Amino acid sequence: LTVLNAGRRYLKVPDLAGKVFVTSGLGGMSGAQAKAAVIAGCVGIIAEVDEAALLKRHKQGWLMEISNNLDHCIARLRDARKNKIALSLGYHGNVVDLWERLVHELDTTGELLVDLGSDQTSCHNPFSGGYYPVQLSFEDAKQLLSTSPGKFRALVQESLRRQVAAINRLADKGMFFWDYGNAFLLEAQRAGADVEKRGANKTEFRYPSYVQHIMG
Repeated sequence: LTVLNAGRRYLKVPDLAGKVFVTSGLGGMSGAQAKAAVIAGCVGIIAEVDEAALLKRHKQGWLMEISNNLDHCIARLRDARKNKIALSLGYHGNVVDLWERLVHELDTTGELLVDLGSDQTSCHNPFSGGYYPVQLSFEDAKQLLSTSPGKFRALVQESLRRQVAAINRLADKGMFFWDYGNAFLLEAQRAGADVEKRGANKTEFRYPSYVQHIMG
């Protein structure tokens, strides 16, 4: 319902055939995102750093495909989008790499390949394994978290700034991004990312919340 309502409200379309939804997280509550994309009839690309979560969702049948190759993900996205095929593709990698690749595609081809975007990393707990920084592999990040939590924290905040910069670039071209109530925008703001709403007080963000603006 969230994905469908986001399409109805922000894309002004009755159905999501041929539309692309990019997000992250295939763990607990976020595991439903792949299933939601297919039910809604769109192309869902969901990034996840933990291979165990990807394999679990794929085994359950909630996730149709898995790939750790961004070139392949972009090719599949283009094909499914063109042919209006419902698809849930799990990208085994960091969502920041995915967002930045979509910016690269925009810059080099002029194509905006994503219509809807969100995030379901566990940003309510970003410095204890809820969010993994793009600069390191999953295993290296876990090791740094245990040996140098201060360095890990700094990398997380830098990663959040990079993620928001890519999202902002795509949103400026027409993608609609929303917050999934996971404290992503709050932690991005604390990290110094550009998420504040222009002309509003500092408690308001430039992107809507799924509770207030989509489900409500």
